[in-house]
Amino acid sequence: MHFIPENIDDYVVKHSEDEPELLQQLNRETYQKILQPRMLSGHYQGRVLSMISKIVHPKNILEIGTYTGYSALCLAEGLQKNGELHTIDLNEELFDFQRRYFDKSDYGNQIFQHLGDALDIIPKLDKTFDLVFIDADKENYSNYFNVIVDKLNTGGIILSDNVLWSGKVLETTFKKEDTSTPALIEYNKLLKNDRRVETVVLPIRDGLTISRKL
Repeated sequence: MHFIPENIDDYVVKHSEDEPELLQQLNRETYQKILQPRMLSGHYQGRVLSMISKIVHPKNILEIGTYTGYSALCLAEGLQKNGELHTIDLNEELFDFQRRYFDKSDYGNQIFQHLGDALDIIPKLDKTFDLVFIDADKENYSNYFNVIVDKLNTGGIILSDNVLWSGKVLETTFKKEDTSTPALIEYNKLLKNDRRVETVVLPIRDGLTISRKL
């Protein structure tokens, strides 16, 4: 989803940092072999994630929704030397695919994969986090926030992807089978009203929210 004219979007991408070679390979292989390749963060958003991570310079990162590992590798670029990135996904079929690219990177020994339901896994992680990226099933965004916020250090950042949902968040009626749109509307309200965080929404790709813990 592009919220600015395509020619301006192209200009923005051309004048932002280049996509690293390993991520170019991961991008290509995802589109060649994996279902729903549009789920990939991609070049521009990946550079945004990388830049935010480098600014935060986190000791520990939590990612909910690994997919093929592209966003995890982008976020890992800002890790402290002894830092860790913990990424959670339900899809065991992608586990080895992710691991192969993680181990090709400079951050292989800092990235830890978890298979299963994030709502079960997060409470068992004996860590606090400086940076969290939520990019999984939209119906559980509010639940993820509520289980994460107490594990987020003061000043820590939560990044939430797809919060504009191709503009559907402006709709007032929904198809019965559409559970994602109303869930995202409620999530956006939650971030706006929860006094534990301050939030800005960026119209990057499909919408990216930055929330900082007070």
